[in-house]
Amino acid sequence: MTMTRIVGLSGSLRRASFNAGLLRAAVAVAPPGCVLEAAGIRDIPLYDADLEAASPPPAVTALQRAIDAADGLLIVTPEYNQSIPGVLKNAIDWVSSFPTGGDRIFRGLPVGTIGASAMWSGTINAQTAWLPVWRGLAAMPYQGDTLYVGGARDKFDAGGNLTDARTRDRLAAWLAGFAEFVAAHARRR
Repeated sequence: MTMTRIVGLSGSLRRASFNAGLLRAAVAVAPPGCVLEAAGIRDIPLYDADLEAASPPPAVTALQRAIDAADGLLIVTPEYNQSIPGVLKNAIDWVSSFPTGGDRIFRGLPVGTIGASAMWSGTINAQTAWLPVWRGLAAMPYQGDTLYVGGARDKFDAGGNLTDARTRDRLAAWLAGFAEFVAAHARRR
């Protein structure tokens, strides 16, 4: 049996964030046959083509390698001002930039997007705002079930850990569907 490998990114730098906690919970409920590895974006600087030309930061090249080697990418996005978080978009911009990465890293890559928010609507606007980015990078967005975790203050503890059993069950079901999608559409190397 081939193991499906997914890299997950949280779009929040706050250690106790709902989205960092949702990613940790996703790692814990990954279905059999799937390995979900959390990668970080904390050490990625603001995109600067001069810096890239001089010497790409090690955090950027490490993230590029991790995503390039993965079968799929899970984005766990907060919603800031009804759109995507700048730090996460910055990381994706670095990974997709030339000459070190390039859009080839994302071409045909299955990508799933979930998120948690204190607002009742969850991260519906942010998840929708990611779609043109994935289209522009020729990635393959997961169009199966959606997972918008609203009212997150009641579902996570002060440390950002998911405590709501119903949300954990919904996450496990979503992740099982996404893992199947990734396995069916993984790029063959």
